[in-house]
Amino acid sequence: MLIVVARYVVAAGHEATVARLLWANAQASRVEPGCLEFSVYRDIDDPGAFLLYERYTGEAAFQAHRRTPHFLDIIERRVAPLLDVRAWTRVTPLDGGG
Repeated sequence: MLIVVARYVVAAGHEATVARLLWANAQASRVEPGCLEFSVYRDIDDPGAFLLYERYTGEAAFQAHRRTPHFLDIIERRVAPLLDVRAWTRVTPLDGGG
């Protein structure tokens, strides 16, 4: 399993637009083969900051997600230009062996 945690901070004035687009992307992503979970959260203290929590069956499913038409259109073309910060990390569950 692969988990992706992304943090987006939106340029002032674009919060509502990005929130709507992130919701649309999440809905489309949830039905992808290999996507186990796709959740979007908004920071309580900073409404322009969002956290995306994504779980995939593995790296191949994540890379397939990044090639989908909805990701390329919504995230790369429409959301990314409205962000001040775009950071993400990929992690795997600790199996107890260190």
